[in-house]
Amino acid sequence: MIFIYPEQNNPETALWIDLLSPTKQEENELEKSLGLKIPTREEMSEIELSSRLYKEDDTLFMTATMLAQSDSNEPKYDAVTFILTEKQLITIRYIEPQAFRLFISHVRKKLQTYTQPASLLIECLDATVDRLADILEIIGHRLDTYSKVIFDPSYEVDPTKKLDYQQLLQQTGANGDLNSKTRESLVSFNRLITYLIQNIGNKLDSDAHQHLTTLSKDISSLSDHANFLSSKINFLLDATLGMVSIEQNKIIKIFSVAAVIFLPPTLIASIYGMNFHFMPELSWKGGYFFAIFLMLLSAWLPYKYFKRRKWL
Repeated sequence: MIFIYPEQNNPETALWIDLLSPTKQEENELEKSLGLKIPTREEMSEIELSSRLYKEDDTLFMTATMLAQSDSNEPKYDAVTFILTEKQLITIRYIEPQAFRLFISHVRKKLQTYTQPASLLIECLDATVDRLADILEIIGHRLDTYSKVIFDPSYEVDPTKKLDYQQLLQQTGANGDLNSKTRESLVSFNRLITYLIQNIGNKLDSDAHQHLTTLSKDISSLSDHANFLSSKINFLLDATLGMVSIEQNKIIKIFSVAAVIFLPPTLIASIYGMNFHFMPELSWKGGYFFAIFLMLLSAWLPYKYFKRRKWL
C-alpha cells in the first residue's frame, strides 16, 4: 500500500511517499518511476551497520528499528527504512507504529508548512522519540506498581485475590522485554541521527540542525533511563523470586512444626501399641484415657514452646 503526500497520483513530484507493506509489484513500479532501488524486507532486516546506513549518489538510506502495538500483550518490533533524496522522503515499513499514525495526522494538517523532505524526516524522528519516551514512562509506572505489590504488604491491587507471584514474574519479564526492545530502538535511532547530521548537517538551517542535536541528546538521556529500568527489572525479578522462596519456606516450616508436634503423640501411641504382656496400664480402667491425655499434652507442649519462641 502506497501513501503519497500531498495526495496525488504522480510519485515523482510528491514530497513524502510512505510504503506500508508494499508488494513486489508496487516496489518495481516505484523503482521505475523514481529511479531508485527500494530495499527488500530481507535487506532491511540485516543488522550490519553498513547495510542499515549507506549512501548511493546523493540519496541516503537509513534503517532503524521501531515498536508497534506496545500497549498490547504482543508488541511488534521491526525495521523501518527512511530514504532521503534532495526532493523526497520515502519510508518503507511493515508495521504501524503509533508514532507514524500521529505523524501522519500531523502532516495532513500542516502539509503546506513543509517544503523540504529533511524537515519531514526530522518531524518524524521527533514523533518517534516522543513515543519511545512515552513507552519508557509507561514501563516505569508499571514497575512502580510491581514494587509496591512486592514490598508494601498494605498495598493491594485486588483485595479479593491472593497475590500471584507467577503472574507477577510474567508481567515483569514482559516489561523487561519491552524495555530491551525500546532501548535497542533508541540505539538505532541515535545512529541514524548521527549519520544524518554527518551527511546533511551543513545543508540544514540552524533550527533544523539544533533540532537534530536536541533529539540526539534526548535519545542519550532516554537510553540512560532505559538502562536504569533494566536494572530495576532485574532487581524486581530477584525480589519476586525471593518472596516465592519465603512463601515456600513458610509452608515447609509449617509442615516441619506439625511433624515435631505430632512426633511425641505418635511415640506414645507406638509404646501402647506394643503387645507386651506385662504393661501396667493395660489392666487399668483409666489407661486408655491416660494415654489419650499424654498424647494431647505431648502435642500441646511443643506448640506452646514454638509460639513463645515466635516460630509460628
